[in-house]
Amino acid sequence: MTIRKANPADLDRINDIHNQAILEKFKCADLTPWTKEKRLKSFEERDHEEYPTYVAEIENTVVGFANVNPYRPGRMALKQTVEISCFVDQNFREKGVAKKLMDYMETVCIKQGRKAMFAIIIDNNDASVKLVEKCGYEKWGHLPKVARFGDVEVGHLYYGKHIA
Repeated sequence: MTIRKANPADLDRINDIHNQAILEKFKCADLTPWTKEKRLKSFEERDHEEYPTYVAEIENTVVGFANVNPYRPGRMALKQTVEISCFVDQNFREKGVAKKLMDYMETVCIKQGRKAMFAIIIDNNDASVKLVEKCGYEKWGHLPKVARFGDVEVGHLYYGKHIA
């Protein structure tokens, strides 16, 4: 497996992988699959130096991606804290891809001088909870019943890790 910085040629696979998670429900808070146009716009607007996206490739196929985003943009006291997101193609889950992406992103963030990383997880997403705990994250908080998937209300778990 190779991990490398994402580029525009990866956007279709990134979009496919993210949309799998949306359609499965309870993997992320999006309810509607992203269009190619929305993905391209998001990619073009991203500051790739400050908030990079990396992909995992197996045999020249993108099988997962991870990125970091600012926490409370514009509030400079929080600039050293980032939110991490990680998604893996459903055919490549439970093969160590997500763990390797999470570890790699942590290394990138340490080199950037970040001090803390956190993940926001739908509270019934046991696989993601297991992943972040395996990566050394601790539960920092829980916001009960803040997300709605049809008639089902779920909360958000905040898992974090100090990396300095």
